[in-house]
Amino acid sequence: MGAVPVEDTNTSADRPDPSAEPLPHPVTGAVFPSPVPAGAGWPDDVADADTPVATGPDEVAELATQSSLTEVTARSSVCRACPRLVTWREDVAVTKRRSFAEQPYWGRPTPGWGDAEPRVLVIGLAPAANGGNRTGRIFTGDRSGDWLFAALHRVGLANQPTSEHAGDGLRLAGVRIAAAVRCAPPDNKPSPAERDACSHWIDREVALVLPSLRAVVALGSFAWTAALATLSRAGVEVPRPRPKFGHGAEAQLEYSPRSITLIGSYHPSQQNTFTGKLTEGMLEKLFERAKSLAEFE
Repeated sequence: MGAVPVEDTNTSADRPDPSAEPLPHPVTGAVFPSPVPAGAGWPDDVADADTPVATGPDEVAELATQSSLTEVTARSSVCRACPRLVTWREDVAVTKRRSFAEQPYWGRPTPGWGDAEPRVLVIGLAPAANGGNRTGRIFTGDRSGDWLFAALHRVGLANQPTSEHAGDGLRLAGVRIAAAVRCAPPDNKPSPAERDACSHWIDREVALVLPSLRAVVALGSFAWTAALATLSRAGVEVPRPRPKFGHGAEAQLEYSPRSITLIGSYHPSQQNTFTGKLTEGMLEKLFERAKSLAEFE
């Protein structure tokens, strides 16, 4: 899943009493309610009170079409098209995990972020309930992110090895990260209808960054399937039968005048890292491969 490790399941036993009291941001110290309103000053939030809000799948499609990358980022971050996901993400933002009870929670969809002209695109499934849904940045504030950004830093694609919160100074070099589904889903499982409604956001984002793209890293089998689907809709030629997922699996996808390489990776969830299914060396080697394919100068 995009950034949904096993540890981020939010159970009632972990929850403090709900409170709407504004709390200080861990990095900036500015005070925010949970969920955070658009335009309130959260680090890297490009939405504002005038950003149009999608309230259903048709409106997602309409607002995503012909929008700029900044508009996709803003509009996807205030989307309310899927009632079940809206309820879940906001409930988690209010009840919080006990260890983060003194922090404000983003509690909104978590948009793509990173380089605006990436040579490498990393695709995950969805933000973690107490990770990206808390911090406002995908793969940030959870154990999956610890592994991902440490690997990116070791191969020279990130300026620091940690990603703790929006506003922490992290920058990516030639890399963009996006989720196929932008809200934290209950039980870590978005429904097919939720996946399809959200697909318009990543479709537009991929179409906008396609001119610079050389490699796509899919974290997990769901992300692999989503990557093939969105690249195909963007006009990239996908082989038939469709390539199968596996760690280190590669698929050459033709997009004139060049090819784009899709690379599969086991998701850096605790389920995979604790059992040794995915090691630091395996993840680092995979991103070294992506960097090589991307032909960074």
